[in-house]
Amino acid sequence: MGWSAGLWWWLVAAAAWAAVGAAEGEVAVEAAAPRRHAYAAMMYMGTPRDYEFYVATRVMMRSLGRLSATADRVVIASLDVPPRWVQALKDDGVKVVSVENLKNPYEKQENFNMRFKLTLNKLYAWSLVSYERVVMLDSDNIFLQNTDELFQCGQFCAVFINPCIFHTGLFVLQPSMAVFKNMLRELAVGRENPDGADQGFLASYFPDLLDQPMFHPPTNGTKLEGTYRLPLGYQMDASYYYLKLRWSIPCGPNSVITFPSAPWFKPWYWWSWPVLPLGLSWHEQRRENLGYSSEVPVVLIQAVLYIGVIAVTRLARPSLSKMCYNRRMEKSTMFLLSLLRVVAAWSILAAYIIPFFIIPRTVHPLLGWPLYLLGSFSLSSIVINIFLLHPFSVLTTWFGIIGALFVMSFPWYLNGVVRALAVFAYAFCCAPLIWASLVKTMSSLQVLVERDAFRLGEPNQNAEFTKVY
Repeated sequence: MGWSAGLWWWLVAAAAWAAVGAAEGEVAVEAAAPRRHAYAAMMYMGTPRDYEFYVATRVMMRSLGRLSATADRVVIASLDVPPRWVQALKDDGVKVVSVENLKNPYEKQENFNMRFKLTLNKLYAWSLVSYERVVMLDSDNIFLQNTDELFQCGQFCAVFINPCIFHTGLFVLQPSMAVFKNMLRELAVGRENPDGADQGFLASYFPDLLDQPMFHPPTNGTKLEGTYRLPLGYQMDASYYYLKLRWSIPCGPNSVITFPSAPWFKPWYWWSWPVLPLGLSWHEQRRENLGYSSEVPVVLIQAVLYIGVIAVTRLARPSLSKMCYNRRMEKSTMFLLSLLRVVAAWSILAAYIIPFFIIPRTVHPLLGWPLYLLGSFSLSSIVINIFLLHPFSVLTTWFGIIGALFVMSFPWYLNGVVRALAVFAYAFCCAPLIWASLVKTMSSLQVLVERDAFRLGEPNQNAEFTKVY
């Protein structure tokens, strides 16, 4: 009896363990099951800004992960993307699909812009047939909230930022090899394309989207069929913000910000803020999702170098005060004065330009602007000591830049119009001071030549040349 009872409990325990194992197996299978949806972006090489778009893509993909998007994150990368970039994306949990660049047949168009040469790689999104729906993205998007409801949209859905032309910075599609191959055939025959890029091709391929109904996600989670217009809240053009300095998008959730602006004012550039207030929003997302470990060492090295330059110029105090020449060489004096004016003007200009171009472009503005001001101050100090110029005359522009930053970053403007008027008024008042400082600088150079910096030697009939000690 005892033996049979023990056997019975052993069979019950074995059945329980088997049930638990089966349940764990089902969970494992469910966890390993491929996702049906994907957020996708593309990456290609061949532009001066490849690294910047790589950083922007990583920031966007990581931000989607932090928003708990229930979809794969995919990057369609051309074969020449550096392996270390591909590996970094994979380490972020992004799937990388390597593709060959599609040949752009519109390169000979009169209005073609070469920076859009490889944007037709975006068509590879239709080849991602392992997914039921794909949201295709440009790298200059900022996600404010989860947008997984977009996967309920139809075969093609996009936002009309322009009243008549939809924007391809974000659109929803149903992958299909039949559609992808048809698009390749349309490229081969040279389908009409106003701009030669993905924007013009897709607008030509889906010409009737403007007449389609607005997308409203079904509450039961089902997928729609057909084509739809997406509400503007899924592609909030940054320019809409600058008018009122706040968002006021009436249709759709305020979910995604896009920056279809001038190329040199993309949000990841350190100088984009406070020129464009939303630049700081992108950098806040980068700080939270990616950090600045790749740029901080360069910033520290430059800062130490600039501080060293300031220290050396204060201690060594180099100058041109030990030059002398013959009194009778009046023509040479005038030539020297003109030459000094040109050299001094270009040196001052270089002091303000050089630091701007050597700072890492994608560093945080609160690191980039102080580093720029430190660099321009250090190089200006060299100019001041070499030419014996009045410090305030040379640094008037430096103080003017600081003032402009405070005016632009002031957070309590009523709207964008007031902000623009304040910046204009500041520039109007500051311009005469900068001009006066330039005139004073040129005048001090003349004094340098005629009296102070140049010690005139006694007349010497045998001295017909300038001597420099």
